[in-house]
Amino acid sequence: MKSMLQKTIRAIFQLIYPKLCFACSKYPVLQDCSICISCQYKITPTNYHQLADNPVLERFWGRVELQHASSSFEFIKGGLLQNLIHHLKYENRPEVGVELGKMHGSRLVKTEPYNSVDFIIPVPLHAHRKHKRGYNQAAMFAEGLSISMRKTWTGSHLIRTENTQTQTQKSRIGRFENVEKAFEVVSPERLRNKHLLLVDDVITTGATLEACAIKLLEVEGVKVSVVAIALAG
Repeated sequence: MKSMLQKTIRAIFQLIYPKLCFACSKYPVLQDCSICISCQYKITPTNYHQLADNPVLERFWGRVELQHASSSFEFIKGGLLQNLIHHLKYENRPEVGVELGKMHGSRLVKTEPYNSVDFIIPVPLHAHRKHKRGYNQAAMFAEGLSISMRKTWTGSHLIRTENTQTQTQKSRIGRFENVEKAFEVVSPERLRNKHLLLVDDVITTGATLEACAIKLLEVEGVKVSVVAIALAG
């Protein structure tokens, strides 16, 4: 009885004060969603996961050996996706990452080599930064991917041991030097001979993902693919 009353109250509240889409701030969304149907159609997928060569994979050529690399959606400065990423990173809206992951995971799971992934691993935040934000935005994207792809995601096998300086204003080489020793693999025996999907929110130079991939590839038999919400810069 109490549960039914709570649902009724929530439904009435939703009618009076509808939850608006985080992308456009215009249209209402369902209680468990954060992006309206209109914006879901307007946020264009890149389909890079279907291309043997693409701009994301090119950023890692000659730097680290990957099975594949791609980004999920087209990034337009000032566009809907940038607004969603801002909500995810700075407005305490982790559900945005989950929803974007669910949207893209349904595409990845149909495509090689992503459908052969064993574990999804988000780029980790240092404990201090995670405590300040309350969550790891890459982990929220990983959670959404795991739901659609029906793959396990884990934040316990790759950790960040150094709270490095901000990457803003650094060159690609400077960014890599800033993070190359910042990560550590935990319980590597559980990752042996596995195909890992390493995920992040936004790729700029790719230095952080490169450092993480190099560390994971030190484990015997590991293969790494990469996907991010967007490619910027």
